Amino acid sequence: MKKWTFGILLIALNMTMVSAKPLDIVVIGLFNNQVLVEINKQQQLLKRGKTSAEGVTFISGNSFGAVLEINGQEKTYTIGTHMVTAAPSAKVVIWSTQGMYLIRGKVNGHGVDFLVDTGAFAIAFNAATAKRLGLDYLNGNRVRIKTASAIGDAYQVNLNSVQVGAITLNNIQAIVIDGPEPTRTLLGMSFLSQLDMKQSSEMMELKKKF
Repeated sequence: MKKWTFGILLIALNMTMVSAKPLDIVVIGLFNNQVLVEINKQQQLLKRGKTSAEGVTFISGNSFGAVLEINGQEKTYTIGTHMVTAAPSAKVVIWSTQGMYLIRGKVNGHGVDFLVDTGAFAIAFNAATAKRLGLDYLNGNRVRIKTASAIGDAYQVNLNSVQVGAITLNNIQAIVIDGPEPTRTLLGMSFLSQLDMKQSSEMMELKKKF
């Protein structure tokens, strides 16, 4: 009989979703620590260190040139530069509060509030959330697990799709704990292990591996 421990945390954050569309970029204005760019026919003024919704980051610059990071590569561009790039890999940037991460996503097309938990073996729901999502968990394989407050029954299920921002994965393992815990659905390693993750004290970046 397998046992998993799931930490129950309370957190808050902001999320930036990066699209996976090809980018048509024109540099149309250069200033100290700012650059005016046109991305897919939409003008945007980026300040130093800021990233557009399309994933273009302004690193530094002045009236002579701007250093932009596009698809993970930094290059210097002068005014009038026009480039068309391949679609960036789907990724999500989550900003934290006190090192903790919360994100809105979807399971089988239904909205779910996730708590990112790298210590959780799998995505984990409480019974009420599973019922709301229409998961027939009582027919799943029953296991015993340890939660924050007790040892109880849980049921293994497979999810057709899990979406977080621009990232969607299919056929993901999850468990349903027969009780009120976890109070927020845990986004565990059955999902996270299929992504590249970068984490600092303030942000976490999730990116599809391929």
